[in-house]
Amino acid sequence: MPKTRLRLAGALAAALVAAGLATGPAAQAQEHRPTLADLAQRHGRYFGSATDNPELTDSAYTKILGSEFDMITPGNGMKWYATEPRQGVFDWTDGDRIVNLARRHHQRVRAHTLVWHSQLPDWLSSKEWTAGELRAVLKKHITTEVRHYRGKVYSWDVVNEAFNEDGSYRETIWYKTLGPGYIADALRWAHQADPHARLYLNDYNIEAVGPKSDAYHRLAEELKARGVPLDGIGLQAHLALQYGYPATLEDNLRRFSRLGLDTALTEVDVRMQLPATDEKLAEQAAWYADLTEACLAVRRCVGVTIWDYTDKYSWIPAFFPGEGAALPWDERLTPKPAYSALLEALRQRTVT
Repeated sequence: MPKTRLRLAGALAAALVAAGLATGPAAQAQEHRPTLADLAQRHGRYFGSATDNPELTDSAYTKILGSEFDMITPGNGMKWYATEPRQGVFDWTDGDRIVNLARRHHQRVRAHTLVWHSQLPDWLSSKEWTAGELRAVLKKHITTEVRHYRGKVYSWDVVNEAFNEDGSYRETIWYKTLGPGYIADALRWAHQADPHARLYLNDYNIEAVGPKSDAYHRLAEELKARGVPLDGIGLQAHLALQYGYPATLEDNLRRFSRLGLDTALTEVDVRMQLPATDEKLAEQAAWYADLTEACLAVRRCVGVTIWDYTDKYSWIPAFFPGEGAALPWDERLTPKPAYSALLEALRQRTVT
């Protein structure tokens, strides 16, 4: 791992300044400091955040969202249950609102997600489909949604979480009914609907080299060999302090690059067992810096997106009881040591 811990004392002090808890020349200088997006752009990268529609009524939240980041991912508003709640009846309300918000702030959008086994509407998940029926449903959904956002989004997470931890295919409605070919079909249909959008496969626990990331490497190699339109691999990077840092992250990014693919860290958070302590927050800060440095070290790693930027709207506590404090801003929208560690990593790393 990079030696980011040597810089943590400075990061802790800078966090106090960024939070407005210090005064004097250093604090005044912070008023004109570059943002995460500003610093990432110097490396030819982006730095983004997920967001979701309920929090868009929080003006303090949207002020930071609109100023600190240059890439936005809709957390839920483009998923199937939101966009096609009834078969053949499409609703773009939530997705459009986030796209329009991003446009007002001169931000791009990573669109998420077209094909997933979760958060499907009942009409889809509760029915037994023939292969022909389900293939037609999938093609129509992808084609209709991608065409609606054609020219408005930077990329799509086309297929999300297709593999199990051991590298076998996840037994989803798509795999069980259509077989593994649904992935290539989904990519082709998305490309036909918007030839300029970057197309990704996206998953968690593929940050390190291992069975699950090996499966994606094999699949990507096969898809590329067959001429299937695939532009990148999204590594979600939902990390937890108690499970250890993925030390082979940079090597893993490089091997996907060698296939001619972009990579991105797409859903980053670093959770911990509560309560948070200064020691845990310092370790978290080091992890955020380390994963950012790994991306900056690999030319085809195009950017980092955190999975919403503040603990106030984090998904973690609801899904991992007793865990949380996963993001660079706390529940009061105050920057934590992780935020300053990110700034420092983006400042210090040699541009590649």
